[in-house]
Amino acid sequence: MAEKQRTLKAAIKLQGIGLHTGEKVNLEICPAPDNHGYKFQRTDLEGEPIIKVDADLVVATDRGTTLEFKGARVYTTEHVLAALYGCQVDNALIKLDGPEVPIMDGSSLLFVRAIEEVGYQDQEAERDYFILTENIPWEDTDKGIEFLAVPDSNYRITVMVDYKSPVLGTQHASMYNISEFNTEIAPCRTFVFLRELEFLATNNLIKGGDLDNAIVLVDREDVSKEELSRLAKLLGKENLNISVDGIGVLNSTKLQFENEPARHKLLDIVGDLALVGRPIKAHILGARPGHSGNVRFAKVLKEQIKKQEKEGRKFDLTKEPLYNINDIERMLPHRFPFLMVDKIMEIHEESIIGVKNVTMNEPIFTGHFPGNPVFPGVLQIEAMAQVGGIFALSKVDEPHLYSTYFMKIDKVKFKQKVLPGDTLVFELFLLSPIRRGLVEMGGRAYVNGKVVMEAEMLAQVIKDKV
Repeated sequence: MAEKQRTLKAAIKLQGIGLHTGEKVNLEICPAPDNHGYKFQRTDLEGEPIIKVDADLVVATDRGTTLEFKGARVYTTEHVLAALYGCQVDNALIKLDGPEVPIMDGSSLLFVRAIEEVGYQDQEAERDYFILTENIPWEDTDKGIEFLAVPDSNYRITVMVDYKSPVLGTQHASMYNISEFNTEIAPCRTFVFLRELEFLATNNLIKGGDLDNAIVLVDREDVSKEELSRLAKLLGKENLNISVDGIGVLNSTKLQFENEPARHKLLDIVGDLALVGRPIKAHILGARPGHSGNVRFAKVLKEQIKKQEKEGRKFDLTKEPLYNINDIERMLPHRFPFLMVDKIMEIHEESIIGVKNVTMNEPIFTGHFPGNPVFPGVLQIEAMAQVGGIFALSKVDEPHLYSTYFMKIDKVKFKQKVLPGDTLVFELFLLSPIRRGLVEMGGRAYVNGKVVMEAEMLAQVIKDKV
């Protein structure tokens, strides 16, 4: 089904402190127009500069993902971006009056709740998915980071983390569909090892860190009270009551899930891959990921998008068709010279792919532009309509007893000429569920992977034979 973009019904206002800067910040997530994508705006700086969410604008990945454009920076962008992506909000302007997105509780949950509370506004433009067509491996052997993207009909992520730590061990987390994000991934908080705290504090990081917004993992037995007091002072938390009971979690903080750290790493991947700039349909597998690897892999995916756009949409026309010409004649009442579909390659729950081979032998070329044969646009529409009719008839028992009558054709665009020798591939999607025999579909026609025509159609399936 061709999906529409969406934004927020109203603006969201939140307040908090930055994890690393420790500065108080007001954040406002505003509705944005079609095809706007995600952008940050620093309202505290002169001219209120806007920073596009783009992997090419990342300038730092130490304990968070930092974007910069013309001197304006935004720190720790990943959790709010993950929330927007997880809620399938396509367009939003994120305003903040400070340099860092507030850490909130260390997860995406409070952002998600605020988004769900205001609700969504559907928009006119369609979602422009990046649909991966081939396997894309990537690794950093020095750091042990591995990524693999494989084609999938959903946005699916599988993560493995291994920090060679007795408290964490090897953990795995999975998200089979983006619809799982809000409940299974969004509540998972950021984490840090106790042994890392001194380094982070002395490097001017985690000034806003607290046990309310981060899980502190303790991976050794011999932690003294004096060491804890020194760390608390270093972090400016002298009054914080810290306890440790061997290997485990500081103050025995209760985990949301047994594998909460791995799920948080998955959350970070969702936020960092929002930097690709398109909704994704692929299965992403990550081993020992972090912000640096996530961002570098986002750039790899951006390059893949350019490559696929240059090559065009790929269809495997060499495989055995689902319906051949004899099957089609049993479904449709059309015959030569008005049968415009040669084979059906695939039918899914909400889509169909059909093929029309254009040859010079067709009688239309006798009278249509003699000496300059061009396959008529109206016949391209008819061919698409017949593919849509086959889809509609595939949803009923005894399809030979039904006819498909087209009621409306809308938003037709012709992109380039179709000539004898071309193979037209039609891909159609349901635009709304089938009700009372009414079938609303949108589709595109391709030649050599390039779009030559697109249209939306409404048809009705009627049983008119016995």
